[in-house]
Amino acid sequence: MTLELDGSNLSIDGLESVARSGEQVSVSDASWDRIRACREMIQQKIDAHEVMYGVTTGIGEFSEVVLTSDQVREFQRYLVYSHAAGIGDAMPAEVVRGAMAGRINVHCHGNSAGRAELTQQLIEMLNRGVTPIVAAKGSVGACGDLAPMSQVAMAMMGEGEAWHDGERLPAAEALEATGLSPIELQARDGLAIINGSNMLTAMAGLTLCDATRWLRLHDIATAMTLEALNVNMLPYDARLHELRGFTGSQKVASNIRRLTEGSHILAQDGKKVQDAYSLRSTPQVIGSLRDAVDYACSQVEIELNGVGDNPVFLVDEQRVITGANFQGTPVSLPMEMVGTGLSMGAVLSERRLNRMTNPALSGGLPPFLTEHAGMHSGLMVAQYTACALIAETRILAHPAANQSIPAAADQEDFVSMGLTTTQKTRQIMENCFAVLAIEMVAGAQALDIRGGEPGAGVAAAHGVIREHIDHLDEDRPLYPDNDAMVALLESGELLEVVEDAIGVLD
Repeated sequence: MTLELDGSNLSIDGLESVARSGEQVSVSDASWDRIRACREMIQQKIDAHEVMYGVTTGIGEFSEVVLTSDQVREFQRYLVYSHAAGIGDAMPAEVVRGAMAGRINVHCHGNSAGRAELTQQLIEMLNRGVTPIVAAKGSVGACGDLAPMSQVAMAMMGEGEAWHDGERLPAAEALEATGLSPIELQARDGLAIINGSNMLTAMAGLTLCDATRWLRLHDIATAMTLEALNVNMLPYDARLHELRGFTGSQKVASNIRRLTEGSHILAQDGKKVQDAYSLRSTPQVIGSLRDAVDYACSQVEIELNGVGDNPVFLVDEQRVITGANFQGTPVSLPMEMVGTGLSMGAVLSERRLNRMTNPALSGGLPPFLTEHAGMHSGLMVAQYTACALIAETRILAHPAANQSIPAAADQEDFVSMGLTTTQKTRQIMENCFAVLAIEMVAGAQALDIRGGEPGAGVAAAHGVIREHIDHLDEDRPLYPDNDAMVALLESGELLEVVEDAIGVLD
């Protein structure tokens, strides 16, 4: 199957299919026409010796330096070299693939003025599995992701390194192994590859794919804990959430009602008039996160399908507009909100975990969910691990989007720090899966001890957990259980089993 890009149809789901599943990409005929028309326009302006930023001038603080005709072509190679100044471990390959797909989609608009050969090289590298090695650190998210995208450009030129078939190779060898040749940059070409927020946007989009799945898993974990603690379910009444009106809250409450429907446990007596906030305010808290994720998805998809470039070339008006469409803030600010919301969701999960393991709060469950307290410690230290993850997540939730540090001799005196934002939000997301995994291990243990028949959705979740993780009869090392539970959540198996049992969750 091939995803045909046209500049306006790249969804987050489509990005994920290319980045993670290796879906092939192509470009529409109309897009090729626009790309070639724009290149013809810029070539006419170059031939007429017009002054254009980054084409016939230097960049940044050197934008007032006009290049000679001989320098115009060579400049693009040196531009890429000088900007390939990142540091650190390699960026995840899926993020680089996502950035390449995003850059192709930018080119489809016909406002970037790179040659069609550039776009074709990106397409062929994606489709043949040549993924540039890109340093993870070095972008400030304005003038786009210059440092990492320069390493993409280098691989296109047969320089630097690339992944192919799981092997890290010199880029020239990776290209040769797939029947590709290095490309030689001409006027404007380098900047047409590197000057956009494609790396941070790809990472944001993939993190949001994970977040949308995690939100449904969070509802499942919540339902398991509510059953295990035999709570009062009035706070999940549909009318309560309809009266306030927030979409996310209504969806969460609805999911949890569906997951617990038919529960014999929740039909028992012995409920409090009001349970603790962590047990009755999940729709309001996680619903707010759902709404934030929906907003962030809309912003990321606008960016994926917009013209993030500088300058922007308007063929129909024969104009060149220098601006700041590379600025990463439209993505970084929503992702800050998502990161903060995810950290709140992790706290809520840990607080529910605490109520299951604390005998003063668990409604009759044994201390730390062990039936042999004293001799065995049960899940005592698993809760420690969740606490450690929460502490790290809170630190990562400190904003980066307002941490601008002026660059390029103050020519670039406000930057978005967008890649830093998306990287730490991705780390928060990883921690959230881990905290939720520990809660669900505890939830399965608590349901075993509580006894009784849970709702169909909770029963399905409990069943698949027990296929992978045994009941804790006596103490054993818990890290294999924790890791297995994270893998189960990330694989999608648990979500699939539950949705097969009760239908797709909102």
